[in-house]
Amino acid sequence: MPANAPYLIVEPDDGLDPVREFILSAQTSLLIKQFTFTEASLLEAAIDRKKAGVDVRVMLNPQRSGGDRANDESYEQLKAAGIDVQWSSPKFYVTHEKSIVVDERAAMVATFNLMIKYFTLTRDYGIITHDPLHVAQIIDVFNADWQHRDFTPPKYEGLLWSNSNSRYHMARFIDTAQRRLYIQHPKYVDAVILDHIAAAAHRGVKVKVLCGGKHGISEWDILDTFASLRTLSRFGVKVRKQKNLRVHAKLLIVDNTSALVGSMNIDRSAFDLRRELGITITEPDVVGRLRDVFKSDWDISHHYVPPDPLEQNRPVEDEFPHDDDLVHE
Repeated sequence: MPANAPYLIVEPDDGLDPVREFILSAQTSLLIKQFTFTEASLLEAAIDRKKAGVDVRVMLNPQRSGGDRANDESYEQLKAAGIDVQWSSPKFYVTHEKSIVVDERAAMVATFNLMIKYFTLTRDYGIITHDPLHVAQIIDVFNADWQHRDFTPPKYEGLLWSNSNSRYHMARFIDTAQRRLYIQHPKYVDAVILDHIAAAAHRGVKVKVLCGGKHGISEWDILDTFASLRTLSRFGVKVRKQKNLRVHAKLLIVDNTSALVGSMNIDRSAFDLRRELGITITEPDVVGRLRDVFKSDWDISHHYVPPDPLEQNRPVEDEFPHDDDLVHE
């Protein structure tokens, strides 16, 4: 693989080391924008870079949708270390983006938060890109959010941004499927995306959906998620519930040749109200590993028939204990 080819991180398989090493590789500048940043060794890595003279800026989401706050201690720790840290732009209900930029030469776009649970309990992915257009645009958006300015991508370069173009380009990505469409997502709460998935199945694409069932879905979103999965099943979509790990990933694979990874759930608010970031990848080695992980997860998972959301006594889904931190924003 070429030195500057995209690099894939799979969690929990790869652990913390690739992310820590990426942060520690910064020699001149480090930009971190995160929904949740509490993992101690990664905080120390950022502080280490500051001590080494690297220009470090960190942007943290102040609170979750429910109002609870996770980043306050991290904010104070980073600030005490002399790092330029601030809360994310008030232009967005939530900043759910998970990105890191090193030396204006490489950027990580991830589905995982920088919190230990996402390196041990959940299926998640990260992409490190060296594409100059990707890196430059992620920096441009970081600076716009830092300064509380609006930003509209001048043209589509393979990055999906909420609340700008993410729904449109996710739908168009799905439309490119000719033979196979694999989806590993926890939430299904957007009629436009569901329409395009159903259209793919209707035109003969073999669609497989790997979901997490009820896990991590708020009561507000269970109605739509269950109903959407039931509707897709009627179009011939095969639906399974992941057994080995909690589904936090946001992954689509088309025809085993291209993939879309990012922070946005299939959720109206993720497209319309939040700052989110996704990336499309065609690097064969990266797409191949994503396909292999998906197939492995699929093979050990169970056929899933979502219950009627109107049933008063829905089946109990208790494979994984409830955890507020793992509720899908």
